[in-house]
Amino acid sequence: MTQSAAELWGSVEYRRLAERLAPVHDKLVERLAIRRGERVLDVATGTGGVAIRAARAGAEVTGVDIAEPLLDVARASAEGASIRFDVGDAQNLPYDDAAFDVVASCFGAIFAPDHRAVARELARVTRRRLGLTAWRPNEGLGELYRRFGVDSPEGREPFRWGTDGYAEELLGEAFDLTVEPGTWVLEAADGEGIWQLWSTSAPPFKAMLAGMEPERLEAFHQAYVAYCEQFREDAAVRVPREYLLILGTRR
Repeated sequence: MTQSAAELWGSVEYRRLAERLAPVHDKLVERLAIRRGERVLDVATGTGGVAIRAARAGAEVTGVDIAEPLLDVARASAEGASIRFDVGDAQNLPYDDAAFDVVASCFGAIFAPDHRAVARELARVTRRRLGLTAWRPNEGLGELYRRFGVDSPEGREPFRWGTDGYAEELLGEAFDLTVEPGTWVLEAADGEGIWQLWSTSAPPFKAMLAGMEPERLEAFHQAYVAYCEQFREDAAVRVPREYLLILGTRR
């Protein structure tokens, strides 16, 4: 991943959004059945959600990420847990072959552009078990972006990880895989609350908005809020995002 990607992901208050992913972090660590003393690597650790949970399970944990500012947040959040945090690229991990019993990545490694390099590196450093989460393509948001002549701010490629059969294509030679569907829900009092969170805390989204002219930005703002409001349930808006939980056992 390029230096510009490192600057992008370290440039905003991503922590507020990462905290909302806690249910997915919990599920990933639980499904990996991490045991005391196992060596665990959290790839694209971000603010350290998975790494911290693995350390609480008694593992010897390393977290790696392209963005140093996020690692600074992760170190501060670790609360005395013995976790090593390294700067590194998911496409070229700075570790020996089979260095880790368990390797995880929660909505992280999927954003590296060279998917085959990522798959190769994950297989290379994993000794026993692998766990990833990947966003499913979101047609509703895709239609909204097309109305304004823009693509998904993350690009289309990361969402290939969330399509049927893609993980098997990349990782099936090295791992016996199980793929489970999941739904993450982002909740706020109203659509405006979700807009405020996403527009200030989701790096690719914020970068996309910065390139819009003021009039077009306001129109997009209102359309995005309306999209979120369709998921209103009584006093709250609960916007669902579908994802895949990809679990692998080394062959």
